[in-house]
Amino acid sequence: MDAWQTYPVEFRGGLITNLSPLQQGTNAPGSARILRNFEPSVEGGYRRIEGYDKYDSAIIPPYGAPVVHGASQSGTTLIVASIHTTPVAGDTLEIAGVTGTYTIASGGVTFDATNNRATLTLTTTLASSPANAAAVTFKTTTSNYLAIGVAAWEDSAVVCKNADIFKTGGSGFTKINVPDYGTPLVNGASQTGSSLIIDGLDSAPQAGDAFKIAGIDLVYTVTANATVSSGGATLAINPALASSPADDAVITFLSTSRENANKTRFAKYNFNGTEKIAIVDGLNEPALYDNTTFTVLLDAPTDVIGATFVAEVKNHLFFAKGTTVTFTAPYTDTDFSAANGSGSINVGGTITALTVFRQQLIIFTENSIHQLTGTTIADFSMQPITVDIGCIDSDTVQEIGGDVMFLGPDGLRLLSGTDRIGDFGLAVVSKTIQNTMTGFISANTSFTSCVIREKSQYRILGYNNNITQENAQGILATQFAPQGGEGMAWAETRGIRAYVADSDYNQNVEVILFANDDGYLYQMESGNSFDGLNIQTTFATPHLPISDPRKRKTFYKLFLYTDPQGSVAFDVSLKLDFDSQGTIQPAPISILNTQGTVGFFGSGTFGVTRFGTKLLKLFQTQVVGSGFTVSFQFESNDQNPPYSIDALTVEYGLNDRR
Repeated sequence: MDAWQTYPVEFRGGLITNLSPLQQGTNAPGSARILRNFEPSVEGGYRRIEGYDKYDSAIIPPYGAPVVHGASQSGTTLIVASIHTTPVAGDTLEIAGVTGTYTIASGGVTFDATNNRATLTLTTTLASSPANAAAVTFKTTTSNYLAIGVAAWEDSAVVCKNADIFKTGGSGFTKINVPDYGTPLVNGASQTGSSLIIDGLDSAPQAGDAFKIAGIDLVYTVTANATVSSGGATLAINPALASSPADDAVITFLSTSRENANKTRFAKYNFNGTEKIAIVDGLNEPALYDNTTFTVLLDAPTDVIGATFVAEVKNHLFFAKGTTVTFTAPYTDTDFSAANGSGSINVGGTITALTVFRQQLIIFTENSIHQLTGTTIADFSMQPITVDIGCIDSDTVQEIGGDVMFLGPDGLRLLSGTDRIGDFGLAVVSKTIQNTMTGFISANTSFTSCVIREKSQYRILGYNNNITQENAQGILATQFAPQGGEGMAWAETRGIRAYVADSDYNQNVEVILFANDDGYLYQMESGNSFDGLNIQTTFATPHLPISDPRKRKTFYKLFLYTDPQGSVAFDVSLKLDFDSQGTIQPAPISILNTQGTVGFFGSGTFGVTRFGTKLLKLFQTQVVGSGFTVSFQFESNDQNPPYSIDALTVEYGLNDRR
């Protein structure tokens, strides 16, 4: 037998699934045949991904911001108003000014969808009578309503659920779809019945709006769109006035309906020094929000009401609906007058996404991609980029590293600029994981995506209502080349269950958010666990033939080079001879750096731990096994800090050919 030899492997290249085992082991020894919850790192090697935590410990309010409908209620019955979605039995709630937490009894919900009220039967008697319009806060819910939109915006998050939109900075949700109609007041005393004359309006209240009147019991719903003349209007309301309000009594609007909203999308912009966000949901009028005022574009044209996508480019807002893109006049977000520079363009196919690339609007359909050049209506021109390829999922379009990634019918593609002015590349960049990509697309019913700018990383996350959280699938790509798809390295994620996601970079802090149907808003790249659950990881090298695939090797020692941030604990297994049936495989070996005197914050032992000791980065261990090929498989299931596996060397003896 010859003397021991050393075989080194530098880990790079990411997940590859389109090569035969021997081809991969020979030509890409540093790649991975399994790379799950590891990410190809721009700092080298494969790094275990970060975890996620709740962005806000409270649940996203499932039913908006309901209030008590009428004072002097008692017993086990509670009527609530300004609610647009049916509560369910088992939900728990609290009432402002009333002691205790209350549970909705089985069969205890009667919902009035027309007037946005619900009569609830509680399992326990009210401790006291609540005040009219007292806030009702749902603490838990057994419903599985999806969060249908999320935006990371400045130092807060905007999230949509059912018929409502909320803002949170991490310590409670505030409903923002509250209309601003000016300073409405009762116009004339001694009014009775099911109509109310008001003034002080600068826009028209809409059917479904809820409001309260100072000094008057009950909460009222507008039952028909109002018409405003000289700041005044007569509202059709339900129920009838409980009593006659005083002249100039203050009217406070509590909610405007966004019922039946579809997936909600956003555009962030600043035309005049004020940061704003535009909101579209595929059904309702678009809305604008500036962190204070929620403005509904009630006077928008038909091709804008029910817009599915919105983008800002060249100081215009662009709204896409069906086959038409409509844009506002320059430097405005509410002016749709053609005389002032607004207009519309028909692209000839149903639009599936809008994005901005190098200050040009890119318009996707399922079968084509177009670019809009120019700066105003005078020189806007739509040019085709391709009429053979399109985007099949709207929420997979993201700009990463100067390119645009999107999901096409044959995998993930990259829209990138070329050396020729006005020319584009459209390479399929997911070919190296084509089998994995195909399975991922077929297993999920919808997709969302985000970018992690600090890591030059794109993530596409799948959602299927029948797939549990621990099995939720995702694919990530790290871009190593300045542009183009040649430098993409891939990996898989498991355990990030996202229906909507977004990321934003604000004041040198990147925030990545996502939500699903469990009621919470989460922040990615936060913590060392999946919201308290272990992160399960697997990384397996290719089946390495080393020097000769037909000579048996005997393996003796493994040296593993890592970059830990704290405690490290994982198992390494040798998978011999392609892990084929009938081959005896060695037992896993545990790798730990938590023993000895090294101290980690929060886990030191008095009299034993020495803080400041350097972490163990090089692990060496005896291994046992003999085979023609070998794959090293690393697995962990814990809540330790992330760590990178950079390289390994294995010492082996080469047997004679037989």
